[in-house]
Amino acid sequence: MFRSLSLALRKRNIDQEKIEKIVNAIVRKLENFGDTEVKTTLIGEYIMEALSHLDQIAYVRFASVYKNFREVKDFEDFLGNLEDNPEDK
Repeated sequence: MFRSLSLALRKRNIDQEKIEKIVNAIVRKLENFGDTEVKTTLIGEYIMEALSHLDQIAYVRFASVYKNFREVKDFEDFLGNLEDNPEDK
């Protein structure tokens, strides 16, 4: 999780401590479920949520991999949804 966040935030002005705090917060959320197994989709959604509030560029970078963008249209659609729903970031 730390590596994925670090890659999305590469060359952004976010320090490692902030990334560690995000990872720890997500881990705590997951631990609250009490399950021994957690779906990767849930982890991905938590990462997307955290990035949407932290850094829009990193959010789009992560989304492009997480949502498996294949062509420019995928980016356009995603960015269009961001513009349509600014509260979702």
